[in-house]
Amino acid sequence: MNDFTFRCERPSLRLFAAAVVAVLLGLAPASSESVRKSGYAIGTESCGSGGDLAFPRLQIDMKAGFCAGLVASEEDRLKFPRSIVQVPGRDLFVVADMGGWGHTDGRLLLLDPHAPPGQRFKELLTGLEYPFGLVIGPDRKLYASTAEAIFRFDPLADNPRGTVETIIRHMPGRRITLPDGTRLDESAHPLKQFVFDRNGRLFVNVGSHSDDCITPAPITKPCAAAEGASAMAAIWLFTPPSGGVFPALRPNDPDPPHTVYARGLRNSMALALHPNFPDAGYAFLQGENGRDLPDIFKPNEEINAIEQGRHYGWPYCYDLSTPSPEFRSVLQSGTYKSLCTANALYKPPFSLLPPHGAPLAMLYYHGAKFPELEGKLLVGLHGYRPTGSRVLAYDVDDHGFPRPSPAPVRYHVSCAADPTHSFQTDAGEVAAAPFEELIAGWHRVNGARPQGAPVGMTVAEDGAIWLVEDKNQTVIRIDRAAGDAPQPLPCDTRSQAMIDQLAAFIARDAQNSVRLTTLRKGLVEKHCLGCHSDFGLKAGQSEAEKDATVLRFMLSQDGWIYPGDPDSGRLRTRLRGLGAEKLMPPGGESLPKTEPGYARLLDTADLLVARMVPGTRIRIKAGPPQRRFFGKTNKECGEIPAAKVVVVTQRSAVDKPGFSRFFRPADPYLNGECTDDDGYYIRQEFLVPVQ
Repeated sequence: MNDFTFRCERPSLRLFAAAVVAVLLGLAPASSESVRKSGYAIGTESCGSGGDLAFPRLQIDMKAGFCAGLVASEEDRLKFPRSIVQVPGRDLFVVADMGGWGHTDGRLLLLDPHAPPGQRFKELLTGLEYPFGLVIGPDRKLYASTAEAIFRFDPLADNPRGTVETIIRHMPGRRITLPDGTRLDESAHPLKQFVFDRNGRLFVNVGSHSDDCITPAPITKPCAAAEGASAMAAIWLFTPPSGGVFPALRPNDPDPPHTVYARGLRNSMALALHPNFPDAGYAFLQGENGRDLPDIFKPNEEINAIEQGRHYGWPYCYDLSTPSPEFRSVLQSGTYKSLCTANALYKPPFSLLPPHGAPLAMLYYHGAKFPELEGKLLVGLHGYRPTGSRVLAYDVDDHGFPRPSPAPVRYHVSCAADPTHSFQTDAGEVAAAPFEELIAGWHRVNGARPQGAPVGMTVAEDGAIWLVEDKNQTVIRIDRAAGDAPQPLPCDTRSQAMIDQLAAFIARDAQNSVRLTTLRKGLVEKHCLGCHSDFGLKAGQSEAEKDATVLRFMLSQDGWIYPGDPDSGRLRTRLRGLGAEKLMPPGGESLPKTEPGYARLLDTADLLVARMVPGTRIRIKAGPPQRRFFGKTNKECGEIPAAKVVVVTQRSAVDKPGFSRFFRPADPYLNGECTDDDGYYIRQEFLVPVQ
């Protein structure tokens, strides 16, 4: 989903709040004595029940009575962890580390939380393509999925690979051929989440091949990839033979037969079955990742009550009953006539979820550690917009369904001028199931934490809740905490004053002004609008106004641009498909070959960022992992890792001998206290020329 954040409008209040929080929590800002792991500042406090299940406590805003402990981080060589499950009867866990999008180096890892830090993981299986689902099957064996297959294995065996038994082999994966013959090398939603019911039946997510199945207008036919006996954007059902256990496939065996249980589901990463399902009336719930729309509050994500044979709307409907305008012709006749408003095939969402929240995990809590959560539905939201990065808890009825309330029902929006928003569709405010937030504040705070990125979630046999974060490369354990909940941490985002200054720098630089126009026309308007956001563009704007609007939008997004250092910003890594995250725009891997000048356009983006601030680009010298920097009054402001690039404005600072002054950074290395508008200072010997 889309990864945007709002900026705070009152930096003075933000700084005051930071000081108050530090006093209330007894926390010192990150300094040379503190430890950073995966972007989290680690202090002396622990979260856990004592002994070797107590882990460094993270500064995450949580419900009273709960705390989060850091079990593992990037220092443990995690790359892109996506799910976690406990080995039955053992205090060990299996973690699926996908490696990243576009990778085939996924691994399944055995986690021993009792082992010393740095020694907690053992590789079980390697060289996997998109491992994701991890489930304990009806036979108490551990089942896992790749992009195309589901298999079981013994994680405790001396040779786990020798125990692998594949039960499904050929589902639609990364590389698919559409009904019209088009071949995709990277389907949009290839991950295979799956669940077993208590009769051993297997339900598997087969995600849609694209965001919205929109083809060149006019669209007169249904979305072909979502039709037929092997429809994508669906949940497939596999039924085991008598005895309830699927046999292992031999080399030439066909896959077991399947039926399309439900369709019109864009991507079913969050699936939860009530323990009594499939008895009549008990819940089978799905968390729907809705299509992308420019509006920050459209469309809402969904909780769907899954029933066999029903259609849940994608790509024709979103929210409760809003028709997708691109499919107006399809909705006027045939099978899908009036699908969204007056067709018995369609089942509207049971409740709406916050828009662009990206539900990637869902389960019913059963455990002794948190009696107040017993039976509740937990939903993890991964999305990077200000409605994501949190964990929700729903009250449910005796059959496992959340309890809706009449409109208005409000949800929390992080770091926004209006901190809450009501569930709305084009028809106005609507009823929805209210929830409380187990994790409420997980926005980035300089010197304290990165923005939360929860994916997989499980409940251990002792009742603790375990999470994995992909982008932050962590495993987190949620335990009981005494006392009141700590005060929420303030929002840390680039201030409006800094955005104004950066915009002024570009306006005064003729070459960079041309680069901005080129980027806006060739990239933003051509490839980005209508997918992630409108970038603030409006009808009637002049060319200069369009440039300024696009620039300010990009500068306001958390982590997109670090002036002078294009290598560190997400604008570059996403456009070039570097690292673990998905390449943007979708299908962009072919653009350098098919669109003349696209490669130069990417270079233009790098140059715009590199030359945004007047001065000399200098690299932080190799050596210790962090280099301290200071304010004018010699106050320590943070630490920058070796190899990062800063823009030096005075090589020999006139007011601080032995130091260089550089442009103040808008990045995670500030400790949150320094506000020196004139820049920051670092020892000259820590700087080397950029090659």
